[in-house]
Amino acid sequence: MTAAVLFLLLAAAAALVMTAVWFAVVKGAASGWVDAVWSFLVGAAGVTAALAPVDGWEGDWQRRLLIAAAAGLWSCRLGIHILRRTLQGGEDPRYARLREEWGESWRLRLFLFLQIQAAAALLLAATIFIAARNPAEGLQWSDIAGIAILAMAVIGEGIADAQLSRFRGKATNEGKVCDEGLWSLSRHPNYFFQWLGWCGYAVIAIGPAGAWSWGWVALAGPAFMYWLLVHVSGIPPLEAHMMRSRGAAFTAYADRVNAFWPGLPNREKTS
Repeated sequence: MTAAVLFLLLAAAAALVMTAVWFAVVKGAASGWVDAVWSFLVGAAGVTAALAPVDGWEGDWQRRLLIAAAAGLWSCRLGIHILRRTLQGGEDPRYARLREEWGESWRLRLFLFLQIQAAAALLLAATIFIAARNPAEGLQWSDIAGIAILAMAVIGEGIADAQLSRFRGKATNEGKVCDEGLWSLSRHPNYFFQWLGWCGYAVIAIGPAGAWSWGWVALAGPAFMYWLLVHVSGIPPLEAHMMRSRGAAFTAYADRVNAFWPGLPNREKTS
């Protein structure tokens, strides 16, 4: 099988999966299913991209297995987390807001939006593909460094999600802003660690000497994820919702704590 055939198959599968999610949401399913299914989709596409036999892109089998395992682990952890949150009830405020803004055309616009997400999944799968197909023989220091970054990203994102879930689970925190643990260092530590994971794939793809030109293309993964999380569908709509629902409490929090990059709070504005 050629790389072109592989990605045509992945593109068709991604489009069909997101179409099925669109149909479910239109028929009344919670919008949280969108992100849960998308997380599983990226993982499944990544594992396939890493392991499928592709002419001229054999790579080292150990590296391919490591990459596939990393993609699968990240996908399962995130997908299950979002799935549990969705099953507990409640709409994702970002999608609820989009539905309000789109009005009567929301069905068509949601369909197009989810097809864009299918394309995004394909781009991220391509990043995983390139990392897995680095032609360097045997595991290199860059593979160890990349896997360490990926492990740190999965663990960090898991801790951030657990801290937020624990905070939200206390009745006394109703209407408050989580400012504990990693959330005292970044307003979106889960997004930061999600982005960090894609940096790990880029490190593996570039390799120990950076001699493989295709490896540098994998930088598109973290660059795209940063743009998506910080400027498009991550921080902007979520913080708009927080401003509407938390008001002054969130404004004070935003004054002290960085939006994305972890750092110590601004002590002058900490009370």
